[in-house]
Amino acid sequence: MTQLKFAKSLSRLGTESAFMVLARAQQLAAQGQDIINLGIGQPDFQTPDHIVEAGIKALRDGHHGYTPANGLPALREAVAADLHRRHDVEVNPDNVVVVPGGKPTMFFAVMMFGQPDAEIMYPNPGFPIYESVIRYSGATPVPIALKEENGFAFSADEVLDQINDKTSLIIINSPANPTGGVTPRAEIDKLVKGLEAHPSVALMSDEIYSNMLYGGREHVSLLQYPEIRDRLIMLDGWSKTYAMTGWRLGYAVWPDACVDHVTRLCINDHSCVNAATQFAGIAALNGPQDAVRDMVAQFDKRRQIIVDGLNALPGVRCADAAGAFYAFPNIEGTGLTAKQAQDKFLDEAGVATVAGTSFGAWGEGYLRFSYANSAENITEALSRISKLL
Repeated sequence: MTQLKFAKSLSRLGTESAFMVLARAQQLAAQGQDIINLGIGQPDFQTPDHIVEAGIKALRDGHHGYTPANGLPALREAVAADLHRRHDVEVNPDNVVVVPGGKPTMFFAVMMFGQPDAEIMYPNPGFPIYESVIRYSGATPVPIALKEENGFAFSADEVLDQINDKTSLIIINSPANPTGGVTPRAEIDKLVKGLEAHPSVALMSDEIYSNMLYGGREHVSLLQYPEIRDRLIMLDGWSKTYAMTGWRLGYAVWPDACVDHVTRLCINDHSCVNAATQFAGIAALNGPQDAVRDMVAQFDKRRQIIVDGLNALPGVRCADAAGAFYAFPNIEGTGLTAKQAQDKFLDEAGVATVAGTSFGAWGEGYLRFSYANSAENITEALSRISKLL
């Protein structure tokens, strides 16, 4: 009998529970159950036509080969121009590294700074891949507690108080998955100021939802702070903004000291990003932005429906969803744990959600609802849950 000897490090890898919930929801749907999926975190819109056509044209024009490991120069220039338009910052295209989605940047950043004697801070509840990869690297994950009473924004004082000689990297995410929380400028100002005392600590700012803020809120990019640019990794991409999750296209702006390292990691890992996808990315950034504005306006309408609806449920309260396309209600009043509520809502009401504990220990007592679904489906899902409760 074959007995393979797997590396022990594999046991430290976690997973992304939203995909497990999706698989279960699809299984139930295949059995004939009517399932409304408010679990998966991807826009329910199609990629805008002009972007699709650019990808098709690139294939027809013969762009079938390798590209530079860090991305096509024209795409990196388009990224720099877009960041200038949106954030009023100057970015050298040579500091932009294009990768297949957002996760490679997370993985590379953690592997670059994670080792057995290091500590890496990350949001909790937060995107589960952060903690998973930190553990895989051998570093110690140190949670940044995101609390309901703060609108799920991080507290700069609490972050700074946790820094010690072992801290090598701090990960922040605003607007945030899974909470929809947005950290205000005052807290970011305080964090940046406090980091002056810790010059060896790197920072990764996950800004993948930077186009999705509501209620007049502003996005504060960490790129706007020149005093930390020499140790800042800013992650963004096309998946959420342009409904391009399946195209697998993301990027990060890396500090000078990291560019050669991350480029070598790209060469070792995936060689380069699909050529046609990169041409689609150029069209997305350089083309009309009407579809983006329309999509965000639709999300805003759904946000109001789901927040009001959740607050009307017995035993449930929901903070205002400030950004991204997630609501993160407190369900403690139902008497259910997060996992119990997730399973009950799916099995008995046909509504897929994700337990808050899928995003870390601080997620107990909460569920993540994605409002990347139609207003009609959201209303029906809330009605089903209301009857169940």
